[in-house]
Amino acid sequence: MITIALDAMGGDHAPREIVEGGLLAVKEIKDISLILVGHQDKVAECLAGQNYPQDRVKVIHAPEVIGSDDPPVQAVRRKKDSSLMTAIRLVNEGSADAMVSAGNTGALMAGSLLTAGRMKGIDRPALSIVLTSFTGDNVVLMDVGANMDATPEHLMQYALMGKIYAREILGKEKPRIALLNVGTEDNKGNEQVKQAYLGLKNRLDGFIGNVEARDILSGAADVVICDGFVGNILLKAMEGMVAGIFSSLREVFRRDLRSKLGAALLLPQMKLFKKSMDYSEYGGAPLLGVDGVYVKSHGSSNARTIRSSIINQAYLFVRQNVNDQICSQLSTLQPREDESE
Repeated sequence: MITIALDAMGGDHAPREIVEGGLLAVKEIKDISLILVGHQDKVAECLAGQNYPQDRVKVIHAPEVIGSDDPPVQAVRRKKDSSLMTAIRLVNEGSADAMVSAGNTGALMAGSLLTAGRMKGIDRPALSIVLTSFTGDNVVLMDVGANMDATPEHLMQYALMGKIYAREILGKEKPRIALLNVGTEDNKGNEQVKQAYLGLKNRLDGFIGNVEARDILSGAADVVICDGFVGNILLKAMEGMVAGIFSSLREVFRRDLRSKLGAALLLPQMKLFKKSMDYSEYGGAPLLGVDGVYVKSHGSSNARTIRSSIINQAYLFVRQNVNDQICSQLSTLQPREDESE
């Protein structure tokens, strides 16, 4: 049995959508037990009238909530009885195998690092996200905001973690790993990226070189590595692009009767396309490199997204022993005696 602690009070639609998502997961997977962490009265209201396996669901009272606008470090230190911090402690103490939260991203990162620390051998954690390419394949992008700067060593560690994540969680037997760069040539980019390129070329199986931003969604690589500053900007640019495309199409389709008829014919395909471009479809983003399993779900997560975060991320992460595999393979990133440019 794998136990998941769910921050019931985190996210734009907490607690009802969060609780409902947790119940969807526990009803679908018989090997999951769920701890709902939040204000017991509010959680109880959400559970009232629901049909669920009561022997695999319990509630732990947490009277405080860390809001999306709370300063992360101050919040985790001052609101120790918050739902987010309580869920983190459950993992660190061994009462839960993993936790999922749609709450404050910075607080999740700060809280997990202050409570559990980094995995042995990892200098900095990274936040990953799963995108869907135009070919329908999944693409891991990391870091998307855990750290604004990254040394060559950090980027190489991200690459190893991303490789194992793509293999064990996405089922890619031989993941193709690439560095996000301004060109595909090995001499392109800033000094950090160029040094990371040399290190990965010599030390990591599956490294295919550089990839440009325009090729990420074409399926050029399975794992794309960058620092958190670049990754976060890229992710938000993609969000804005998709939102802008559909906003423009809505205006076009409303112009006249012919346009409206065309829109009606295209509606099913457009919905499928929009769904494929929504990275929240795959669930959450695991914080890789922290000593424990902590999954960040999108702030606007609904019940379906929470269910995916639990099943597709937290549950699989624990079942596949991803963190143990990362620790066991870190030695492959050490410089080789025969290494040369």
